[in-house]
Amino acid sequence: MTDRSRRLVLASQSPARLGLLRQAGLSPEVIVSGVDEDALHADTPGDLARVLAEAKASVVAGRPEVAGALVVGCDSVLDLDGKALGKPSGPEDAVARWQAMRGRSGVLRTGHCVIDTRTGKQVSQTASTTVRFGEPSDEEIAAYVASGEPLHVAGAFTLDGRSAPFLDGVDGDPGNVIGLSLPLLRRLLADLDVAITDLWS
Repeated sequence: MTDRSRRLVLASQSPARLGLLRQAGLSPEVIVSGVDEDALHADTPGDLARVLAEAKASVVAGRPEVAGALVVGCDSVLDLDGKALGKPSGPEDAVARWQAMRGRSGVLRTGHCVIDTRTGKQVSQTASTTVRFGEPSDEEIAAYVASGEPLHVAGAFTLDGRSAPFLDGVDGDPGNVIGLSLPLLRRLLADLDVAITDLWS
């Protein structure tokens, strides 16, 4: 029996994640967690992404207004040489990042956590996609940073925005780089005995 009454709540303010879910036929509500990301730590970039996702989901799942809902939390970091890079601290940091990344590869790691507030069950995992950076000139990097886009995204780049021409390709799930792996989300929901097709709007 399909259960189209299940509410889906996205514990993220990312318009890219919301867009991916909507394109996949879902209609999530958005409730921002307000988690202080700088206060959380982990041993590896992959673990950090998962810990951040779990923190966001658990904060939102604990709110009385989401009782009965499925809560999805996500967070992304770029793993470059084993260091976790989130959003740059400012324009200078963004320029330095791009100068360090160009011509190289990094791994975009996105933590996913789904909590079923009906049962209290929680599942989480990190998806990883290798990103091959092109070689934009210093002038192109300066123009990109001046656009403001890289200041609001993990790793200072997006696959679906102005930096797309500066990325030579990805190995793995491109949706994960945009902000959410739909195949992983489907598997996590299945672990909670929820079929993603039952959530289609």
